[in-house]
Amino acid sequence: MTDRPGDQAAEAGWQPVAAKPDRRRQLVLALVALLVVGLGLTLAVTLLPRWWAHRVGDVVDDSFAAGVLFGVVVGAVPTLLALVVAALAFRRGVTWRRRGLAAVGALVLASPNLTTLGIVLGRGSGARAGSRTLDVEATGFRGGTLAGAVIGLALFVGLRWLLSTRRRSRREVSRLRDELRSRDGAPPA
Repeated sequence: MTDRPGDQAAEAGWQPVAAKPDRRRQLVLALVALLVVGLGLTLAVTLLPRWWAHRVGDVVDDSFAAGVLFGVVVGAVPTLLALVVAALAFRRGVTWRRRGLAAVGALVLASPNLTTLGIVLGRGSGARAGSRTLDVEATGFRGGTLAGAVIGLALFVGLRWLLSTRRRSRREVSRLRDELRSRDGAPPA
């Protein structure tokens, strides 16, 4: 058995001293993170609405019917999926980490609707340019998206109602079966 310097120190009861955190390094990392987030938000506010409006315009191709139909699909599907993911995240027994990841996932799923909402309600240059592009190249898309989001919300509420009434019915059937078994096992009066 060979003795290594670390083994001898451990046998002697010596413990390494924890290094003090470098505050300057932490401050620089925090400033860099803040700068990256700020730059990302700035790019998202200025470039994302323009990009999204042009993608929608390419798909719709100056057709009112295609704009409405594409808007309904883009409104309903992401809304429904985002609400389902959010509902699954907030069930009992789910850890906070998974809830956070599911919330991020729900935001990503809802991003087409959120981007369209940013174009409609935004006051920046990107939102104004996106609004003009949607006016010219994708007429009917914004109204279709609103209708689709309402449809997606109604589907989600209907699905939740259906599942809750099914659970309630199963509990009631189970209770009635137990009651019937207890009556069958009791002596006649």
